[in-house]
Amino acid sequence: MNWARDGVNEAARRASGSLLQRVLRVDAPLFGLLALLAGIGVIVLYSAFGNRIDPVQSHLLRLTAGLVLMLGLAQVPPWRLAPLAPWAYAGGLVLLAAVFIAGESGGGARRWLDLGVFGFQPSELMKLALPMMVAWMLSRAPLPITFGRAIVALSLIAAPAAMIGLQPDLGTALLVAAAGLGVVFLAGIGWRIILALGAVVAAATPLLWVFGMQDYQRQRVLTFLDPERDPLGAGYNIIQAQIAIGSGGIFGKGWLNGTQAHLEFIPERHTDFVFAVLAEEFGLLGVIAVVTLYAAIIARALWIAREAQDNFSRLLAGGLALTFFVYTFVNMGMVAGLLPVVGLPLPLISYGGSSIVTLLAGFGILMSIHSHRRMWSA
Repeated sequence: MNWARDGVNEAARRASGSLLQRVLRVDAPLFGLLALLAGIGVIVLYSAFGNRIDPVQSHLLRLTAGLVLMLGLAQVPPWRLAPLAPWAYAGGLVLLAAVFIAGESGGGARRWLDLGVFGFQPSELMKLALPMMVAWMLSRAPLPITFGRAIVALSLIAAPAAMIGLQPDLGTALLVAAAGLGVVFLAGIGWRIILALGAVVAAATPLLWVFGMQDYQRQRVLTFLDPERDPLGAGYNIIQAQIAIGSGGIFGKGWLNGTQAHLEFIPERHTDFVFAVLAEEFGLLGVIAVVTLYAAIIARALWIAREAQDNFSRLLAGGLALTFFVYTFVNMGMVAGLLPVVGLPLPLISYGGSSIVTLLAGFGILMSIHSHRRMWSA
């Protein structure tokens, strides 16, 4: 009788879990992975802020706002999102143009719009609107895409990326471009087109260096190539981050015991360089655990893209997954000195406002695609 009762209990648990997913449209594995990563972020940030609770509470409020938006978007079927893509894209371009006219300046950049109650960064909207627009455009014709449609897609990508780069915000411009290019890649672009476009980019690189980059951006590239050329200036961030990562060893110095972080040698230790704090306090094993967690999230997102039953959902889900990969890879690479510093936070671990909300909104769209996959076929 015990086995029968256990079987009934197990069936009840499965039914309740299935009901929860049907009601909230939440993909349980993805949600669990995101919650675990966000929890690690709170722990690391508490140490990065010098054991101060106030900024951590602010971070939790932003996580809560992102969670609410994620759950809200998970209820919206993909076929409701698709027609909104051109409007969201056009609205994003208008807001980006408004930044140049009425945007708030700070730190030599103009990136925000003051809405009175709070500030808004239109480039964050483009992280979602651009892949939606490119996926919508490419899904309206048979795949793989032709050269002509690839040019149209690249034009759609270039416009907002260039506007964001001129703010200037090279890191976000890179991420927005990656969001659109990921969709184009998944649409089946041929290698001949890729090589031709690569040749165009290579030819345009000298022009970008001379006319398209600010002095501080050129300095970042030169510092990446040789951090020791200015160890107390431009190379200071990378050098101190590498010292912190190396000093963590295999097991780390322990939570709240990171000397590089607590003695304030690591700049921007709660935002762009929070990965150095994690590596110093939790060591190689902690880094491997976090990297594995990121890989699991990306793998789950790609699985959702594979299971999608229409081209729009498949392209959009895949584009969002690749964007999250680029987000993670670029931040870890720049902190480790493998890539130039471009000012991107570590997803769901770095302290931030609009970036956290945007990330969780993207995962809400992924959950919507997964939960509605049997309701809409191409």
